[in-house]
Amino acid sequence: MSIFDLTTYEMIQQEGLPDLKSKGYLLRHKKSGAHVLLMENDDENKVFSIGFRTPTTDSTGVPHIMEHSVLCGSKEFPVKDPFVELVKGSLNTFLNAMTYPDKTVYPVASCNDTDFQNLMHVYMDAVFYPNIYRHEEIFRQEGWSYKLDSADGKLEYNGVVYNEMKGAFSSPEGVLDRMILNSLFPDTTYANESGGDPEVIPELTYEQFLNFHKKYYHPSNSYIYLYGNMDMEEKLNWLDKEYLSSFEKIEVNSEIGYQKPFGKVKEFEMEYSISSEETEEDNTYLSYNKVIGTSLDEKLYLAFEILDYALLSAPGAFLKKALVDAGIGKDIMGSYDNGIYQPIFSVVAKNANIEQKEKFISVIEDTLKDIVKNGMDKKALEAGINYYEFRFREADFGNFPKGLMYGLQIFDSWLYDENKPFIHMQAIPTFEFLKAQIGTGYFEALIQTYILDNTHASIVVVKPEKGRTVRLDKELEKKLQKYKETLSAEEIGKLVKATENLLAYQEEESPKEELEKIPVLSREDISKEIAPIYNEEKEVDGIKLLHHNVDTNGIGYVTLMFDLSEVPEQKLPYAGMLQSVLGLVDTANYEYGDLFNEINVHTGGIGTSLELYADVTKVKEKEFRATFEMKGKALYPKMDVLFAMMREILMESKLEDEKRLKEILSMLKSRLQMSFQSSGHTTAALRALSYDSPLAKFKDDTDGIGFYQLVKEVEENFEEKKEELISNLKEIAANIFRADNMMVSYTSEEEGLKAVCEEIKKIKISLYEEEKIGNAPCVIHCKKRNEGLKTSSKVQYVARVGNFIDHGAEYNGALQILKVILSYDYLWQNLRVKGGAYGCMSSFNRIGEGYFISYRDPNLKRTMEIYEGIVGYLKDFTVDERDMTKYIIGTISNIDRPMTPAAKGDRSMNLYMNHVTAEMIKKERMEILEAEQEDIRRLSKVVEAVLSAGQFCVIGNEEKIEEEKEMFGEVKVLF
Repeated sequence: MSIFDLTTYEMIQQEGLPDLKSKGYLLRHKKSGAHVLLMENDDENKVFSIGFRTPTTDSTGVPHIMEHSVLCGSKEFPVKDPFVELVKGSLNTFLNAMTYPDKTVYPVASCNDTDFQNLMHVYMDAVFYPNIYRHEEIFRQEGWSYKLDSADGKLEYNGVVYNEMKGAFSSPEGVLDRMILNSLFPDTTYANESGGDPEVIPELTYEQFLNFHKKYYHPSNSYIYLYGNMDMEEKLNWLDKEYLSSFEKIEVNSEIGYQKPFGKVKEFEMEYSISSEETEEDNTYLSYNKVIGTSLDEKLYLAFEILDYALLSAPGAFLKKALVDAGIGKDIMGSYDNGIYQPIFSVVAKNANIEQKEKFISVIEDTLKDIVKNGMDKKALEAGINYYEFRFREADFGNFPKGLMYGLQIFDSWLYDENKPFIHMQAIPTFEFLKAQIGTGYFEALIQTYILDNTHASIVVVKPEKGRTVRLDKELEKKLQKYKETLSAEEIGKLVKATENLLAYQEEESPKEELEKIPVLSREDISKEIAPIYNEEKEVDGIKLLHHNVDTNGIGYVTLMFDLSEVPEQKLPYAGMLQSVLGLVDTANYEYGDLFNEINVHTGGIGTSLELYADVTKVKEKEFRATFEMKGKALYPKMDVLFAMMREILMESKLEDEKRLKEILSMLKSRLQMSFQSSGHTTAALRALSYDSPLAKFKDDTDGIGFYQLVKEVEENFEEKKEELISNLKEIAANIFRADNMMVSYTSEEEGLKAVCEEIKKIKISLYEEEKIGNAPCVIHCKKRNEGLKTSSKVQYVARVGNFIDHGAEYNGALQILKVILSYDYLWQNLRVKGGAYGCMSSFNRIGEGYFISYRDPNLKRTMEIYEGIVGYLKDFTVDERDMTKYIIGTISNIDRPMTPAAKGDRSMNLYMNHVTAEMIKKERMEILEAEQEDIRRLSKVVEAVLSAGQFCVIGNEEKIEEEKEMFGEVKVLF
């Protein structure tokens, strides 16, 4: 029997997907009307997802709150947080849920058959039979609620999604993205904020929340996706028998509406918050936005990705360069969002001024008219097509399973036309079509039609307002106080009681019999074997080559590694700047834009980074190695081109180009600010660790807050600083890019070795002379600061760190279990569930660095108190064997992730550089697999040691930090 013999499903479509080594099937469940899509192949990393079209008529965030809430218990799995139970006790390779502007998706992935079935079961039950109808507390915890601790206390809003979106709305880029989407589609679901506007979220009622589920969470409105190597017939029968057959097909009005094009361009302005000490000058965002057909046009879908590359995304792209040369903004960004029904092409100038708006528009349109008249740069188009085709063929999505990414891309057509789910999975013919259009006027016609002549457009300006966050917070405080004053004593008592009841619900542990309904694997299901290490030391003409023999499908992954130990401490930020500059400046033989295109025409790309490797055999001496690395990838026959371009960047870059250096620094400052706003938790943790760790201080000085401070100083005082900058860049380059200072890491099959060995010989003789400048080994000085770094954010990122080895504790593999226990039990319950923070994490590594961090956290002092309580929690840690097994499985899940060929090579090289042996990894694995309750209790000493360091850093709301300024060593504005 096969899927063709199933009587409960109707086969609608079959597609061969040879480029993805898959077979595609589109089915419909006859009784319930569920849409089902299968991608059958040999991939052991299996993926399941169920998604729903979830349009919304307001910005209360009901789709987002629903996404959180259905994962808080269901009919068969009534435990309060099955999502967390799965994270703790599953071998999943992906487990999450996502809210988009028009859909909500619940994907899971696993390589273990039993685990995969368990994940499917819990997620299907969650979406169709959630506990939201039985417990209003779920809505109040995950969405929003009034918080009033006592009758004379301050009335506040709280809720996980509420606080998450306060953080999201603190980012000017986030505000801009939402305004662009809302401005272009006033008559469709895209006019609203599916994630929720914090000012509107409290308008959502429990009844409206439940009605949303009743309407949209029905199989008739569902899109079920199965990918990988599994018994598809068995899965389909199970879905039918356990869930789908219980529902009758209904009509669900969830169609994503088509926005009728505008007759003329519309203009919008919106304010965003900057801190009271920031300047409003050079802080406006200007955007030029066009709607580009629909995502059902597979040629247009890819053609505009190529145009985005050629016009805006690539360094030296023609339109970006024109805007930079015109002095409009300090950072030009482009985007093409084709993940919605009607895709959007945007041009954004950051760090501009509102007076530049008309010039911004005219430069864009004049430049595009000139391109249409004189033709596109053919090399730029060729490079763009090769870049995207290489990515499509390589299918390397980092830590994300490729089956997951394919499934999300399938939604780009399936959601809007149920008969066209595979069009974006058959991209190679489209790439061939686009290659044939170069030089024919095709791309120029697209620019004319969809940009220049297109009036379905908006000009969105997001401008700064000093202290806006503080003003809005005070207005909200007054509004809530005014509302409280209208309440009777009885009504106030009810609010206090509701707050107490919610806390009691949160503190009440799920009964053991409910917890045991969540399926858990046994320790015997886990392999004792470690992932292979692929390291073979070779020598090529005196250069060390570390080869990682992995099946790469004909792609070679090269890393040139240059030691940084001779760069003095005060010049470390300049090493970070050199890494940021190389590849973005002209060289002897190429303008920087032509250089980038030449690279992408022939290879899979070249990038640079600074990396740090701690010697785990000399932890107490705090020895580590820092390297300047240049990574590149190409097919074996193109190795000569790859190495030639690497050499061009290393040895021929024009580091004295003042105009270009100023542009890069402006862009770099902008991008660092964006990074700090989106990743404030890791930024704060690194900064706090830098108070005592030379390794962390090195990273902070070259990529963190220390680095940002010098970038900002040099950029803002460029005329006085430029000579020093150029001198330092040249000196560092000459110092480190020497053959005697280089080693090479290379991932390939055996057949890929010959070509790379020849190229190593060539590059060796082209590097700087083998003589040292004379610098002594770098000595790094640390200083404890305990900073409160103020921003215009509405929330905080709170980091508490310390080195436990320095304070008398030792590293043990069980610390990886502790990370799971804290991140999804103690910290999760106290910071997220009760405190309303969006995220919380902890970490402990082999060199003794430990940290606890919170993400988009409404609290500060309370969070610090929660950290202090970890020791007591661990001393009394009591679990049964089942729970202990669950934590162990969740830990191994984090370790045993499927790896791409490039990742296998990178892991092997990292272990080599850190002096981590297979024996060490095996020992750590057994410490995890054999851990018992007492082993976790003993780890209280590790946490005590971390806390005893007394190191912390907070990034966040300026008012909140000022309120608690006595706790900090230093309080200052971050930006």
